[in-house]
Amino acid sequence: MDEQSLLTKGRPDIALFIVTIILVVIGTVMIYSSSSIISMEKYGDGYHYIKKQIVFVLIGLGIMIGTSRIPYRHWRKAAYPGVLISIMLLSLLIVPGLGMKVGGATRWFRVGPVSFQVSEMVKVMLVIFMAHYLTKKMHHIKEFARVFVIPLIILFAITGLVLCQPDFGTAVIIVAVFMLMLYLAGTRIVYLAGFMAAVMPVGVALIIHESYRVKRLMSFLNPWEDPANTGFQIIQSFISFGSGGAFGVGLGNGMQKLFYLPEPHTDFILSVIAEEGGFIGVVIVILLFCLLIYRGFAISFTCSDLFGMLLASGLTTVIALEAFINMAAVMGLVPTKGLVLPFLSYGGTSLMMCMIAVGILLNISSCRVKDNGTAEERS
Repeated sequence: MDEQSLLTKGRPDIALFIVTIILVVIGTVMIYSSSSIISMEKYGDGYHYIKKQIVFVLIGLGIMIGTSRIPYRHWRKAAYPGVLISIMLLSLLIVPGLGMKVGGATRWFRVGPVSFQVSEMVKVMLVIFMAHYLTKKMHHIKEFARVFVIPLIILFAITGLVLCQPDFGTAVIIVAVFMLMLYLAGTRIVYLAGFMAAVMPVGVALIIHESYRVKRLMSFLNPWEDPANTGFQIIQSFISFGSGGAFGVGLGNGMQKLFYLPEPHTDFILSVIAEEGGFIGVVIVILLFCLLIYRGFAISFTCSDLFGMLLASGLTTVIALEAFINMAAVMGLVPTKGLVLPFLSYGGTSLMMCMIAVGILLNISSCRVKDNGTAEERS
């Protein structure tokens, strides 16, 4: 009996689907509110960004629905090809003239009017690879040589190429997801502790080695020391949060997006929500993300097979870490990073990958594999 015959379709997780749609709708509205002035200034068309985002949303919804119909076990076939293609594309980015450089970082390929951020795809492909590989090696999960070596080679290759872009924030997320999946698969804690002991000094060295990372750290500790330069971004974000009060100044009435707040439609979209929607608006967004993350891990921990559990956990963790780091950064709780807010920030690649992740989660939620090898519909 093949793997597909072991799966029976039931009801997908409706709560996860509804929360995703609500977040996308909020994001679309806020992208228009935060980008119309900038769009008019740069392109002479106040609808430039929102028109593109609506196209991304429609395509993303189609991808999510389509992905939710693909039996999740089929993604095991993409494990090795996906991670190899990821490494190849990351390698091509460092070839002069092939990648598109924005803000000092080369993270995108541009094909005509469309740009593609490789690292967004890499995070999903790494989760699929790790879920497949750890499932395959589940009977040797306590053995370092038989389990750790190949994933570590893949991890070092990917993080090394990501750091060449440079993209320290994504590298941190990749390492964190890698460790969580190993832990959930049952790897010995001593291996993970040893890995952390080796990685942390490297992380510190990478921060110290680049002056702009040191400046970001210093501006995080005391943004008022250089308010016109290194502390400018976070100070403008603070002003947005302070201006919103409890209920906000109203949709479209925010002032910080008028060329004060940098990247208001991408990295700092939560700051615009804080100003126009107030404390209540921010709490609603946080609660929606908490519910989405809760449903993602609930799907993971009720899955009957290891691959599905690891896949759901990994994908949920990627979304959770990106959301946490973005929101913490704009609130001044961690140093600012170039990470967008999933589902809400402008950008096609991030939205597509998040919608693929949710589609996979929806499929996992609708299937259960019984221990005796037969399939049973989820009640």
